[in-house]
Amino acid sequence: MNFDLTQEQNMLKETVRKFAEKEVAPYVEEMDREEKFIDEIWEKAKTLGFHGMGIPAEYDGMLTDYLSFCLMGEELGKVDAGVATTFGAHALLCANNIARNATEEQKKKYLPVLASGNKKGCMGLTEPGAGSDAISLKTRARKVGKEYILNGAKTFISNAPFADIALIYATTDPSLGVAGICTFIVEKDFPGYHVGRKLSKMGLRSSPTGEIIMEDCHVPEENLLGGVEGKGLRQMFSGLDVERFMWGGLAIGIAQAAFDAALKYSKEREQFGQPIFNFEMIQDKLATMLVELEAARLLTYKGLTYWDQGKFKEARMLAAQSKLYACEMANRVTADAVHIHGGYGYMKEFPVERYMRDAKVFPIGAGTSEVQKLIIANYLR
Repeated sequence: MNFDLTQEQNMLKETVRKFAEKEVAPYVEEMDREEKFIDEIWEKAKTLGFHGMGIPAEYDGMLTDYLSFCLMGEELGKVDAGVATTFGAHALLCANNIARNATEEQKKKYLPVLASGNKKGCMGLTEPGAGSDAISLKTRARKVGKEYILNGAKTFISNAPFADIALIYATTDPSLGVAGICTFIVEKDFPGYHVGRKLSKMGLRSSPTGEIIMEDCHVPEENLLGGVEGKGLRQMFSGLDVERFMWGGLAIGIAQAAFDAALKYSKEREQFGQPIFNFEMIQDKLATMLVELEAARLLTYKGLTYWDQGKFKEARMLAAQSKLYACEMANRVTADAVHIHGGYGYMKEFPVERYMRDAKVFPIGAGTSEVQKLIIANYLR
């Protein structure tokens, strides 16, 4: 077993770290306070190719391996997990989904503009009545001539307020069950496509999140992802494992930032005539935080290494484990970081309160912790 990152992966980490510190960090407090994404960040990332991290090179992207993709998310997550989520929703949930499942014509049409960052992407799966039970979605697609007419609503959609291209899951016939689910590439200018409310969130406030509403939305038949009806569930599941790993990577980034802040503070804050780091109860917390953080990182990196090696059966089990452990870990570590800061940890002038708010959604999004436990238990049958 080789635990060393490649030279290229280390270079990527360094590039993302410098970008995050220079181009993202100055805006973090403003974005969190005003709940907005700074467009300048998106524009400056174009020169580095971040928008194409989920797209193969033949379509102008930068996808070499999924571990590298995760490293990008982890480094961005250390500075602002909301910004990392914005890039991830575009590059993974939208672009990578198209790269894996589209026809050649669809790939040539959409992947280069997504890779360049000239078009922003999102994925519309969750509905007001369909969260963990995603296959019970109500959005309907009706074939009329050479078009599909879509009606329905999506909610909690990352990038919905500003996306140019949305992958929309819908059913052609609810009576068919999973066999009726399809995926459509929907452009924001298609008649009947509407951006709904922008949603206000506890955390990840720099990530624009909102609703998508389709009222007799006209979608050309050539925009049926993959060109065949009834493949939506397979397309959805084909990306879930990687999404879980990436969600775990973002959680690790938040937890690392929280641990670093807590360690630094513990060495600077003095009580009873000495740094609080000298107190054994503080040392106990820091030691536990570090062990949990490293365990989550190793679990996630191992799973992604298996995935990149084509060992998908082993990787799928690890995807659920990584998602479960890393996301729950991030909540424990950020909570302890706030506790170590004491009263200051509850104040917005210290970043640990934001880390704690950001971490809260991770055991919920991309499949709840309870769902991950059911998946793991199913492998044990």
